[in-house]
Amino acid sequence: MSRHPRIAISLGDPCGIGPELLLRSLPTMHPWTDVTVVGSRAGADLLEALAERPVVWRWVEPRQAAPAGFTGQVYGLQVLSGDPRPGEVLAEALWLDPTPEITASQLRLGEGSAASGRATVEAVRVAALLTMSGLTDALVTLPMAKAAAHLAGYALPGHTEFLQQLSGAPITRMAFVSPSLNVVLHTVHQSLRSVVETLDTDGVAETLAFSADQFIHLTGKLDLRVALCALNPHAGEQGAFGAEELLLDEAIIQAEASFLPFPGQPEGPFPGSFSPFRYGPPPAGWAVFPHEGTPRHLPAGQRGLEVLSTAQPRELRPAPLFFGPLPSDSVFQRAARGEFDLVVALYHDQGLIPVKLLEPERAVNLTLGLPFIRTSPDHGTAFDKAGQWVADGRNFLEATALAVRLSRRDRPNGGPADPPAEPGAKGRPRLL
Repeated sequence: MSRHPRIAISLGDPCGIGPELLLRSLPTMHPWTDVTVVGSRAGADLLEALAERPVVWRWVEPRQAAPAGFTGQVYGLQVLSGDPRPGEVLAEALWLDPTPEITASQLRLGEGSAASGRATVEAVRVAALLTMSGLTDALVTLPMAKAAAHLAGYALPGHTEFLQQLSGAPITRMAFVSPSLNVVLHTVHQSLRSVVETLDTDGVAETLAFSADQFIHLTGKLDLRVALCALNPHAGEQGAFGAEELLLDEAIIQAEASFLPFPGQPEGPFPGSFSPFRYGPPPAGWAVFPHEGTPRHLPAGQRGLEVLSTAQPRELRPAPLFFGPLPSDSVFQRAARGEFDLVVALYHDQGLIPVKLLEPERAVNLTLGLPFIRTSPDHGTAFDKAGQWVADGRNFLEATALAVRLSRRDRPNGGPADPPAEPGAKGRPRLL
């Protein structure tokens, strides 16, 4: 009998919106994945203490034993219905608390602290180890407050860097995928000044080649079209506004050369890096972002990241096409119209502003290069909304749905049936 994919969800900062997003979303996820929550139970206890809450849940004896070596507390969680059938179990999950000594009395909704930062990072660590050990099929991370993690003594820039360190992955990059726009960031959490000061040909070439290679694995499209953002306005206007574009020109040449079939070179430019998939077409009918009819934000006929079948034999080498450097004030619009499959941005806000503008609900953070699948919603802890139950959970659902789809890709007939076209709240897009 086929089983559901098993998804580990790290709770994020227990004082942010992560706990309420999780509790509200579990009934939607329940038909298509088995969930293991990793995080501080105190995050849910803070919400339970509120006078009004739209979600009802209870703690029960867990149906599963704790993983070998886990030293925290293990709970069973059930989300219950209200009217018209009060008490009906809508969803359940296994809950692992790596930091049971952190209680609700030590935390405050809407405020990050050393205690909440420690709970967050330890949850990510345990959830990642679960996934790396094969006990879960993918990891979804709810938002971390980096300042709180720093207060707790963890000198880490964010999830991506921490997961790379934990896994020993030689190279990772932060990607954002959506039906209309796919972006990889060359640099992530660093100052804009340092981006300019450290920009170099070899580094940009590595990002271009690695991103193309990973997206070829992901989509099965050997002739992937990759656009590189310029740094300066008008792509430097032939040196009038800066000379960095000369460096970027050379980076594109190096990236193209990395895919040339030199004698004795192993398949692809990064044979030692991790990818969940191999070169070649994905299973028939599989898509990164399946959709029906006309996608939102796109003209009729635009496919976004839909995976197409290919008649090319598996032994053909990938041959991505690189374009640029192109002015960043127009390249994202061109990509959204279907001219490019992927855009490489040089710094955080250059890539994230258009992603959040064009795809505020469906863009999902996907880490490239890890030895396991990791996705995340494209938003932060939103401390100002914590405890109000007003945070929109659609992006979190999209991140979880993508993790489920990716974990099922190598066994498309071995997973659960697709959920209904309208899972959950009225108007929610089809997720699987």
